[in-house]
Amino acid sequence: MSSYVERILQPGEQVRHLATIHWITYFSGFVVLLIAVATLFVGRSFADIATWWNTTWEIVSAILAALAIIMIFRAWFYRWITEIAVTNRRVIFKTGFISRNTKEMQMDKIESVEVLQSIPGRILDYGDVIVRGTGHGEFTRIKAIAAPLEMRNQITGV
Repeated sequence: MSSYVERILQPGEQVRHLATIHWITYFSGFVVLLIAVATLFVGRSFADIATWWNTTWEIVSAILAALAIIMIFRAWFYRWITEIAVTNRRVIFKTGFISRNTKEMQMDKIESVEVLQSIPGRILDYGDVIVRGTGHGEFTRIKAIAAPLEMRNQITGV
């Protein structure tokens, strides 16, 4: 199956840059998974106290592990259903699996491109990109983009 971007390209239109959501979106899920493992070890280390104590910690650990798996799956799914492309004519942002949400802006309608990066974002090379169009205000804020400066450079033609 071809990608959405490949299917909507106009004659003579070429993809200049494909962006992705950064792997940092998995971070919160892995932190919760680490906490789940830690609670399991804490419960087992105090197993001499009482059986109910050990069982309680195992239940808490199982709930946290299930939550972590859901969080990691949601992050993976969002990365999988999101397409971001810069062509020689427009910027394309698409999300959705069954229902689809797309935003596109012609290059000649783009007024400015903003990149927002925190300190961890600068270190790990991710950030938010805001594309502003003439007369439209904010086009969209695309969060946690990998290599946001590269995307900005492709949009602005640097």
